[in-house]
Amino acid sequence: MEEFPRIILVTCDNIGSKHMQTIRSGLRGKATLLMGKNTLIRKAIKNAKEEHPEWQDLLFHIKGNVGLVFTKEELYLLHPRLLESRVPAQAKVGIVAPQDVILPAQVTTLEPTKTNFFAALDIATKITRGCVEILNDVKLCQEGKKVGSSEAALLQMLDMKPFTYGLKLTVCYDEGVVFDAKLLTVSKDQVYKAFGQGIGNIAALSLATSFPTRPAFPHVIGAGFRNLLAVSLATDYTFKQSESLKSRAAAPVAEAKPVVVEAKKPDPQKAPPKPAPPPKKETTTEEEEFGDIFS
Repeated sequence: MEEFPRIILVTCDNIGSKHMQTIRSGLRGKATLLMGKNTLIRKAIKNAKEEHPEWQDLLFHIKGNVGLVFTKEELYLLHPRLLESRVPAQAKVGIVAPQDVILPAQVTTLEPTKTNFFAALDIATKITRGCVEILNDVKLCQEGKKVGSSEAALLQMLDMKPFTYGLKLTVCYDEGVVFDAKLLTVSKDQVYKAFGQGIGNIAALSLATSFPTRPAFPHVIGAGFRNLLAVSLATDYTFKQSESLKSRAAAPVAEAKPVVVEAKKPDPQKAPPKPAPPPKKETTTEEEEFGDIFS
């Protein structure tokens, strides 16, 4: 702990000797993984209380099947290398589920004789082309609860490996500061956004309670300038920053001149076309109509 300034506490549940050997070889040259008795580790930290009081914050987290990863590199660079050690594994009876297991709706390769097994688990199914089809998504396992025998048998029949086992990061120690390992996945943009929200909350509280703070200082100056500008426009008082705006406000507004549209004069060379005479109605008298008959 005196040699390495940064430490990551990890849990090593459900990890075999072969898997642990692979993890150690992957960290070689970057970090050192220490597995030991928790009582001895806590005793060593307590003995160095006077020289290193900052180590005492780690005592509460050293419990269970825990290991310490010592490194001199930045923790966010070591984080993806530690997660690479996770491997998929089948669900075994009696183990605590590290995550929720959702069985999606699908057409399985199981025979129709397995429908009774699904009925015992209250899973709606039907037969499609000689295979069992699961109609709806079903939550088989819940995080933090033990896996039952029926759930484990069904996952094995479907050849599903829902769980992944490996190092689980819990707590980080960086030069005297102890924080949750989840913060390693936080990006700079998220940090700036959270910082901006905090400044906005402080400024709002400061303005509401009339308590002067640095975040509220720009808002107070802006509100004061608007009040002075309003007084300057309403009275004869003038100051340097209001001269340009006050001169523009006092300038007369130019009257809009009406737009005159000149009518086009008719061209004397081109005489307007004469209107066509109306068609004459043909009128016939009775004698003209029947003249041929009487003649």
